[in-house]
Amino acid sequence: MAKSKTIVLIHGNFVNNASWTDWKHYYEQKGYRVYTPANPGHEGNPAELRAKVHPNLDKTGFIDVVNNVNELINTLPEKPLIIGHSMAGMATLKLVELGKAAAGVSIDGAPPKNVFPPFQTLKTVLPAFGFFSFKKYFMGSRKWYDYAFFNTTPDTEKAKAFEKFAVPESYKVSRELVLNSFSNIDFKKPHEPILFISGASDHIFPTSLTKTIAGRYKDANSRVNVKIFEGKSHFICGEPGWEKVADSVLDWYEKL
Repeated sequence: MAKSKTIVLIHGNFVNNASWTDWKHYYEQKGYRVYTPANPGHEGNPAELRAKVHPNLDKTGFIDVVNNVNELINTLPEKPLIIGHSMAGMATLKLVELGKAAAGVSIDGAPPKNVFPPFQTLKTVLPAFGFFSFKKYFMGSRKWYDYAFFNTTPDTEKAKAFEKFAVPESYKVSRELVLNSFSNIDFKKPHEPILFISGASDHIFPTSLTKTIAGRYKDANSRVNVKIFEGKSHFICGEPGWEKVADSVLDWYEKL
């Protein structure tokens, strides 16, 4: 079949669309039209967002993230290949369920509400829910990012990665993911092809969770694939060797 030449890259929590800059250029050089929307409240330069938090950040929830991308897709001439990282891996699954994608890719993706996460996940991301905080938003410390994102990044590069990508995050996104029924996935429903990618050294969403989510899909005529990258962390899309991950997505997609 004729493949869509349009790609939408959705960023996850704790970073913004600056995290997709290299992927956007890389895919454009391969002939694709690529869109990298910022989630609501995440527009701008990461360093400036840390210095002055977006005034609407705390109003942003998971439903807003999905609706924002859905509105973009409605303006496109064809359904795109949707690629989402982390929280946006789950947003990708939702958009596939809604019939908005030619295919979907969840990279180190968050689980839907109806898949319970392991203790490892809860331990790492609990601060991002803000249940015990008086602050209006979450801003991870260098130590938190080094553990949660940059655990396989060379020590000499961790500070640079934080400066380049780290942004404040809305508590409402995480809360809606685990508390709102919108965040359930209908695993019995027929769907377009989905690829799950996991970094085997991910401290937020371990490979076991990725395999569990993929294994919940039940329609025999709908394609689900899983690819594991050894030695990769939650920062799989930004750490050295990201091109191999990007290539694996296109290799899978172009062979559908």
